[in-house]
Amino acid sequence: MLIYRNLKPVKALTFDLDDTLYDNRPVIENVEREMVNWLYTQHPISSSVPITQWQQIKREIALENPDICHDVTLWRQTQIEVGLSRLGYTSEAARTASAEGIEHALWLRNQVDVPDITHKVMAQLSEKFPLIAITNGNVDPDIIGIGCYFQKVYKAGPDGRSKPFSDMFDSSAIYLKTARENILHVGDHLNTDVMGSKVAGFQACWSNYSDKNIKNTKKARALPDIEISHLEQLLFLT
Repeated sequence: MLIYRNLKPVKALTFDLDDTLYDNRPVIENVEREMVNWLYTQHPISSSVPITQWQQIKREIALENPDICHDVTLWRQTQIEVGLSRLGYTSEAARTASAEGIEHALWLRNQVDVPDITHKVMAQLSEKFPLIAITNGNVDPDIIGIGCYFQKVYKAGPDGRSKPFSDMFDSSAIYLKTARENILHVGDHLNTDVMGSKVAGFQACWSNYSDKNIKNTKKARALPDIEISHLEQLLFLT
């Protein structure tokens, strides 16, 4: 553990989910791979368009509606709907297919292996502190078995703009009825989590599990208050 600033008394914690409480990279890689298989299998005409074109459709949607980027579920669903419409599907058929596609994508998204140590740490922390989840992703904490540790879960899109925007941090502070300087946010991303929480007035804990040096990290925009290399180091708070 590295301490950059002495922590003020911690009365509540907010947590990022992906890559903070579990390894999310293989999950996302599997989602992307399997969604291509699903699309080509369920809607063979989609294979007439290269993957690069499907990616371009996603970028075009974001250019036309920048706010959609805050909701990764809606963004993917719209990508499927627009792509199939361009391939000749009726509006109704494209909407139906996109709804089926996103249902499959969310099932894949929730195939998460949560480590035992995460359950141990979160169980102990939840006995002493109110905990809130703040995520830019669309994982379902209840399905993957960690929802029981949180009093509230905020997701980008339905609950405001994605981090580092302050929407979900603001909602957390209001819900907790706790001074922001007494809330510690824990997350792996130096921009969305560390900078986002610091701008919102929270204390920040950088979960650096890959032994990065903050001095050599281009994404660093703000200095965290503390840095941990293992989740269990948070137990010093208890």
